[in-house]
Amino acid sequence: MPAFLPVLGVETSCDETAVAIYDGDRGLLAHLLHSQAAMHAEYGGVVPELAARDHVARIHALVAETLRRGGLGRGDIGAVAYTAGPGLIGALLVGGAFAAGFAAATGARLLPVHHLEGHLLAPMLEEKRPEFPFVALLVSGGHTLLARVEGVGRYAILGQTLDDAAGEAFDKTAKALGLPYPGGPQLAKLAAGGRTGRFRFARPMTDRPGLDFSFSGLKTAVLTALPADADAQTRADIAHAFEEAVTETLAIKCLRACDETGLRRLVVAGGVGANRRLRERLDTAARRNGIELFFPRAEFCTDNGAMIAYAGWARLASALPAEAGIVARARWPLHELTPP
Repeated sequence: MPAFLPVLGVETSCDETAVAIYDGDRGLLAHLLHSQAAMHAEYGGVVPELAARDHVARIHALVAETLRRGGLGRGDIGAVAYTAGPGLIGALLVGGAFAAGFAAATGARLLPVHHLEGHLLAPMLEEKRPEFPFVALLVSGGHTLLARVEGVGRYAILGQTLDDAAGEAFDKTAKALGLPYPGGPQLAKLAAGGRTGRFRFARPMTDRPGLDFSFSGLKTAVLTALPADADAQTRADIAHAFEEAVTETLAIKCLRACDETGLRRLVVAGGVGANRRLRERLDTAARRNGIELFFPRAEFCTDNGAMIAYAGWARLASALPAEAGIVARARWPLHELTPP
């Protein structure tokens, strides 16, 4: 094992300030998260400037408390990993500047981490972890893609969304149904009371070859189906039909990706990976098709510091190079990551 562990992970890509410590021998030592959801709810979505300012206000205390819970001092940290992108540029700069200052003050190594790599490796934090290679579905508010994961830093995109991400479609549909921010979990809660069969929406791009996704048409279909005077049950029925369409589409493409690659291990990561209906549908499909399925626990599906700390440790353990200085990239395609 490398001698510069444990690793402090810092995540500030959007509206969660999250910190964690990962040690190669002892595993995850501590992790904390502050969500800004209540602050942004007033505006119906994330306000980038407010997000960055709140990260500044929270990050020092969160790091201090995480170190305390992990039983460590600042000098015990050998490397500090931080989310360098993709994300909100102001929010990313807060995390990067803090990490750079911490590293300079303590002599720790500075490690910029790709946010999506953190999500892809999040299942490695669990006791049951997948072996490489595997197929991964990364499904969140900003991203929906399928990848073949050969190892740390070795990712091949198999398919991705051509428009809205699945989580974005959840949020936009929730807003159309009059639900508060954050919309995705609210829509899933409403859908639980919906009835099957009253409404049915298309399963986009499942009637043709390929592994790409498209979800923008689903929100248009919801707007078309939604009566101006819709009562609570009608709204629940529409939410149910929408959730069924999205989760079945994702399941179909996951099975197709496993068949096309010949891999029988499937990882599901990202915020939408916490959706109960998606988990149930994929679990059933995986069992029927002899596929081993892996999820991170729900708290590690959404943005968190643990996945960043682990990704930093994994890159160190794999002797992968890291860019110098503060890196902040609002857009950062996964295929641009430095391979081994």
